[in-house]
Amino acid sequence: MNHPRSPLSRRSWIGNGLSSLAGIAFADLLARDHARGASSGPTPRLHHPPRAKRVVQLFMAGAASHVDTFDYKPLLKKQHGQPWDPGEQVELFQSTPGACMASPWAFRPYGESGKMMSDIVAPLGDVVDKIAFIHNVVAKTGVHSQATLLQTTGFQLLGFPSAGSWVSYGLGSENDNLPAFVVLPDHRGLASNGAKNWANAFLSAEHQGTVIRPGDETPIRDLFAPESDFITAESDVAGLETLRKLNLAYAEKRADDNRLAARVRSYELAAAMQISATDALDVSAEPQYIRAMYGLADEGSRIDDSVINTRAETEFFGRKCLVARRLLERGVRFVQVWSGNDNGHPRRNWDSHENVQRDHEPLARGMATGAAALIKDLEQRGMLDDTIILWTTEFGRMPCSQGSQGRDHNPFVFTNWLCGGGIQGGSYGPSDEWGYKPQSSTQRTEVYDIYATILHQLGIDHTRLAVRNNGIDRRLTDVHGHVLKEVLAS
Repeated sequence: MNHPRSPLSRRSWIGNGLSSLAGIAFADLLARDHARGASSGPTPRLHHPPRAKRVVQLFMAGAASHVDTFDYKPLLKKQHGQPWDPGEQVELFQSTPGACMASPWAFRPYGESGKMMSDIVAPLGDVVDKIAFIHNVVAKTGVHSQATLLQTTGFQLLGFPSAGSWVSYGLGSENDNLPAFVVLPDHRGLASNGAKNWANAFLSAEHQGTVIRPGDETPIRDLFAPESDFITAESDVAGLETLRKLNLAYAEKRADDNRLAARVRSYELAAAMQISATDALDVSAEPQYIRAMYGLADEGSRIDDSVINTRAETEFFGRKCLVARRLLERGVRFVQVWSGNDNGHPRRNWDSHENVQRDHEPLARGMATGAAALIKDLEQRGMLDDTIILWTTEFGRMPCSQGSQGRDHNPFVFTNWLCGGGIQGGSYGPSDEWGYKPQSSTQRTEVYDIYATILHQLGIDHTRLAVRNNGIDRRLTDVHGHVLKEVLAS
């Protein structure tokens, strides 16, 4: 069922009594005339029974090295320092291929499966048997901006909705006082493309990601009126009410334009978030053992970050993972958690051209602590069964050296992993002996397959979640994608 966008707001559908799982915005998949029709119409349904109802995307900005984290390649250690020769000419992003480069860290077996992982991601060893590692993911480009867009939106070009926006559109929020799609960026800045990674594009504006910055003095900007002798609580409420009435009067004359309706909804949501979001961000009520599990530091955001260090990275990423859990249990559908910002010096991202050991170690240990805690926490609350965690990055890094200590971009193969929501643990789709390309040239995984699988677990057929834009039926998976059935639990 491919249909145009509906102008109806989420609130109008709530009054019609749609189930929270089927969602509010999923009604947009129905025909325009039905979506505009009477409340007596049938309740929209998912395409098939779901195994999951929410998603967390953990995004490592800058390109995390698979061969230094999850994809064990003993050949790199055996031939360390020798000329690297994959048997073909290799064109890299900003260097010529150097010598074969072993990982600076030891790999050890974890879990009943004996999955080999690097020491810098050791905290994930406690939950490794629950994780599906997909080692043959390929990108289309080695350029950060395009590759990041591909992983967040399914397209290399601007102008397409984020995966979180599609999930918001498809399912809506379970909590009318919180947005369906929340973004927790790196506190030091945004990744390549900035807000375009969570934009709604041609979907209604209510489906764009809402940015929250845990640990900041103002985690949600413009949520509260600024301190002023002129502005009072009463005048603030009165002003918003007047603005609401003016907007509604304007919108009634332009029923086919949903932009203002989305803006009105954003004001209503902001008012509701003054209570709901503040509560979700307050981790002080969490037991000490939970805060310790996530690696939170006593000094919080005031922790010393003058030099990149493991303790600070653990605090930053762990706090976002804990807030993500609190948002998910309050009904948010999709939470995007970022590690790393756009390029700067000294580096605070995974783009380790100069020194992979310097950059990756604190980032990876912090990430692994927070991600492992999130998996354990969701499981002990009975939420892991219906929550999907996606770990990704824009591409991988080369098995050869750049200079003497860095690694250049590798768009030819890298690793994603999935956990929860009906996903079974294991390793799938191996890369070659170098970690340079997929082991099989005919068997590779693309971002479309990852999202087709996630949507399937959410009860959505990825080929039917589509919106006509500029005369073309657009979807998250473009014209590609197949469900990775081998990673699904029976």
